[in-house]
Amino acid sequence: MRGVLVCLALLAHPALAGDGNLRPLETGVVAGRWAAVGRIDFGSDGFCTGTLIAPDVVLTAAHCLYDMTTGEPFAPSEVTFRAGWRDGRAEADRAVAMLLPHPGFQPGLDGDVEARRTQTSHDIGLIKLAEPILLPSITPAPTGSVPRGGDRVEIVSYAKDRSEAASLQDVCSVLGVEGRVAVLDCPVEFGASGSPVFRDTAYGSEVVSVISAKAEMNGRPVAIAVPIAGVVTGLMAELDRAARKAAPEVRMISGAGGGMGAGGAKFLRVGEAP
Repeated sequence: MRGVLVCLALLAHPALAGDGNLRPLETGVVAGRWAAVGRIDFGSDGFCTGTLIAPDVVLTAAHCLYDMTTGEPFAPSEVTFRAGWRDGRAEADRAVAMLLPHPGFQPGLDGDVEARRTQTSHDIGLIKLAEPILLPSITPAPTGSVPRGGDRVEIVSYAKDRSEAASLQDVCSVLGVEGRVAVLDCPVEFGASGSPVFRDTAYGSEVVSVISAKAEMNGRPVAIAVPIAGVVTGLMAELDRAARKAAPEVRMISGAGGGMGAGGAKFLRVGEAP
């Protein structure tokens, strides 16, 4: 495990199609199970994969939230989430209100392998949608516990040359977990950033990690994933606090007059005169 990150590359921008046992999810019947997975578009600069884990929250990799050529974060207005994107059509398109990378993630550490190891362990981010997705055909994916060595897992991802439909890799195993890094025997290529890693349970599939990078172990290609257990809950709370802080404050003034209805309540935004 300690030699895994010798050749590690963050999958910041799509370049090559994924490798291995890829199965395109080209029909609605097949793709329906994975409708919470969608493409995250960054203007004309590229895309990543993300997963709806709450009606208005998408899980992805932290490095997807940065312009890797400048190291600067994308503006929310540059980002769109397309749930269930397939053949030029999404089950739901949503604009973005807020981006929240893990506070320990730092972009632009390409030259330092040890720094990259630490960076990878924090490569988790959340996206707050401007409007929730409330469709019966799209159920937010549940999140699960830490993956363990020997677990069978599945990866759902988009990538260049297969950007118009998600693909499924369903013959994957967790080779091991070291700290906040899991190593999978499924090879991945550029474009799989932020893809969910699912594990089947008696109650259905749950997301246990997100794809961050590709690497080599003993000369063979492997995928690097970041377990989300113990992290996503805190990030969700921080996202909620940030959203509340950013929202215009509203206060209520009660009164009996002015034709304001039975309760006489009037809502004012801060700065408005009563």
